[in-house]
Amino acid sequence: MEHPENDEKYKGLIVNKGVTQPPSVNPYLKKRIKRKTNSAEEYVEGILSGNRTMLSKAVTLVESSLPEHHELAQSIIEKCLPHSGNSIRVGITGVPGAGKSTSIDSFGMHLLKNGHKLAVLAIDPSSERSKGSILGDKTRMERLSVEQDAFIRPSPSAGSLGGVARKTREIIILCEAAGFDYILVETVGVGQSEIAVHSMVDFFLLIQLSGTGDELQGIKRGIMEMADGIVINKADGDNIAKAKIAKRQLQNALHLFPLPESGWTPEVLTYSGYYNIGIEEIWDMIDRYIKFVKDNGYFYQKRNEQDKYRMYETINEHLRNSFYNDSEIAALLLKLEDDLLHARKSSYAAAKEALERYSQLQK
Repeated sequence: MEHPENDEKYKGLIVNKGVTQPPSVNPYLKKRIKRKTNSAEEYVEGILSGNRTMLSKAVTLVESSLPEHHELAQSIIEKCLPHSGNSIRVGITGVPGAGKSTSIDSFGMHLLKNGHKLAVLAIDPSSERSKGSILGDKTRMERLSVEQDAFIRPSPSAGSLGGVARKTREIIILCEAAGFDYILVETVGVGQSEIAVHSMVDFFLLIQLSGTGDELQGIKRGIMEMADGIVINKADGDNIAKAKIAKRQLQNALHLFPLPESGWTPEVLTYSGYYNIGIEEIWDMIDRYIKFVKDNGYFYQKRNEQDKYRMYETINEHLRNSFYNDSEIAALLLKLEDDLLHARKSSYAAAKEALERYSQLQK
């Protein structure tokens, strides 16, 4: 390449021509080979054999929002479905800071000691601004995270209802097919819309704290009515007396509620997740509940209702994605937004126009 700076009229300016491109420093370096894509059958075979790597990859496919991953993920789920349903699913919720992750570490070690295999699906809150998640719940499960018979999977909530990841139900199926007989689902602890986690578990455990005013929530309906068991954490040291007071207040509040459909009267217990005090009593309660609802048939009735609930949720999700991913609808929504800003249309009229246009497009 000739540089104009080397012209005689620019005396004193010289540009070097450069050097010849040297060969690779590593003569054995080969061009990166594209990673082989596994088939649905290979994924299922790996999952059923307990291969954690294949299970993790399958979970990633299920969580992926890429259209090309959706079909493969659904095929894997369908093939794993006959091998699922053989676990006890426990949902764990509570206010942020109640010690959910630390408690799960203690719960999990208790289950492993009794010969069980455990999968923990920890839902981490996603930022409304960056849409990212720290996914740090696993760091508070120090003992459990190194155990061979425990599988811990943090997932972003991504704005899902009730702090439950959008694909948690499908991931439960994969974990059950992999041989895990206890599934713990930890929510972000938002305190509202907990029907999402309640609709996918067999036992719903609410973790409370004493001395923070949380016991006053006992007189409120909603999440308290959903709980099959309430446990008060950090009942140790100087906090034992406060925990006992909170326990009595919650027990009194539960007597004001009608008996749940299961026929089970929710119990209130105190424990310390950090010091492993009262853990065995909590799982005795859960075991008694599972036996109780299996004997009266509510266990299987609830699972059937959950399957129907998921069907309608999937329909709603599909319709929502189909609506917002339509290019013509997307353009119309921008126009309607402008109409709203300039007060040319009401919100109701704008929504009705968008839905009517979508119905026409589907014909």
